Amino acid sequence: MATWIRTGARIAVPRVRQPLVSQIQVRHHSFSLRKTPDKKYPVPPKPKQAPERTRFAPSPTGLLHLGSLRTALYNYLQAKVTGGQFLLRVEDTDQTRLVPGAEENLYQTLNKLGIKADESPEVGGPYAPYKQSERSDIYRKYVDQLLGSGHAYKCYCSKERLDELRDSARALVPPSMASYDRKCAHGVSSESNEGDYVVRFKAPDMYPAYTDELHGQVNIQVQRNPNDTRFDDIVLLKSDGLPTYHLANVVDDHLMKITTVIRGEEWMPSTPKHIALYEAFGWTPPRFVHIPLLTSIENKKLSKRSGDLDIMSLMERGYFPESILNFVLNFGWSHNHIQNSDRMGLSRMEQIFDLKTLTKGNAKVDFTKLIYYNKAYMHGRIKNPGDKEWVKPYYEAVVKETGTTKTLEDCFTAMDIMKGSFGNVEEFVTVSRFLFERPMRPELTLEEEKMIRVVAEAKDVKHGIAILETRYEKKQIYQVLRKVIADGTPGASMDKIRWFLGKDEVQARLMGF
Repeated sequence: MATWIRTGARIAVPRVRQPLVSQIQVRHHSFSLRKTPDKKYPVPPKPKQAPERTRFAPSPTGLLHLGSLRTALYNYLQAKVTGGQFLLRVEDTDQTRLVPGAEENLYQTLNKLGIKADESPEVGGPYAPYKQSERSDIYRKYVDQLLGSGHAYKCYCSKERLDELRDSARALVPPSMASYDRKCAHGVSSESNEGDYVVRFKAPDMYPAYTDELHGQVNIQVQRNPNDTRFDDIVLLKSDGLPTYHLANVVDDHLMKITTVIRGEEWMPSTPKHIALYEAFGWTPPRFVHIPLLTSIENKKLSKRSGDLDIMSLMERGYFPESILNFVLNFGWSHNHIQNSDRMGLSRMEQIFDLKTLTKGNAKVDFTKLIYYNKAYMHGRIKNPGDKEWVKPYYEAVVKETGTTKTLEDCFTAMDIMKGSFGNVEEFVTVSRFLFERPMRPELTLEEEKMIRVVAEAKDVKHGIAILETRYEKKQIYQVLRKVIADGTPGASMDKIRWFLGKDEVQARLMGF
């Protein structure tokens, strides 16, 4: 069922409960590598902005994925570009959906990427606690305020009765997405006013329109049947005493003085409910920016369950933090002075990020761009390797796949030899396997067998090549040697390959042992 947004014309917004799971396919494109990763672009000075307070408020129900990272990055950059503060708040009120280790994964991933929160459960801050499960008393206070002002009421209806109301509302023609009849709002309930209850918000007949910084004027109303009276009275406080997302989100954003809410487009239908809550409290809402959905290159919604979307697993596969940040930055953001293939560090992003250059269309996730960024940053890492901790994922994968006894330093040397031909761990293992384990003897023509025998029986490879050069072209000689010594792998220097393998191993491959 589609909900309507009015921005001059009507635009259908798909409901959140209809995820489209798709397989991400990688297409091969060519990108030019730029040698200056933090190029100083001629960006004109921006007008002075008031410091903003933004927040990233995930639920620890899974590992941090690409969509959530984009939300975190945009909120972080908006705070930094205005000289404001970036908050990390953990929304863990739905205890049934929490995933063990997800909260720790969140902190570790953001720290590795360099996205540091000014206030969070880890570092604290003036509006602590920053975990919603530790703020129950605060929410109870504001629920009581709404009960006292008549904007909320206790509901004792059983699950069975609520299910019947929902089913009957959906069965109407046209169906109604609002289902409750407000029986408890009038002090009359099918249950005795004892025992478990929830607190419901007394929603207005029409939700307020609002201005989205990206989409403009937005007016979203709940679909109703004109011949039936139902109400969209959302639950604010559950029977276990914990708040729902709607209440906690509004109360926390107000108390933590959030000025700008940047979140995914899927939350647009919730925003009118939140603004109605702000009005019920007598508070001024923050400004809202709803960023476009992430889709595959086939324009299908991405599945959060895809391993390709888990940020920590991407880093374990050899993708550098700076590669991931550049990749994610361009999911719906562009800049007139910066090409999509240009690379920059996080500090540069903090200087040039601008909400005005966000795009409205769905952001397509093309993993060939991530590989491009990683290849480009790989050149710099190999040139200035530092402590080589970043080599470990590559080395561990090679050991696992080949059983090699070579060292991490040997692995780094192999990466130097093969640079430009791989962009992640899997590609490195594929293109460099011949350096760590002896390949199968290839099929050779009789002529090629004779050429290899000449080199094998010469006092060394160089001498053998010199003999062959009296009869064959150099290109033909090296093609045959590459086939036998390097499993036909193109690109890398044969001299470097022979040096890495060593004289004995090269001789063994020539002899076919």
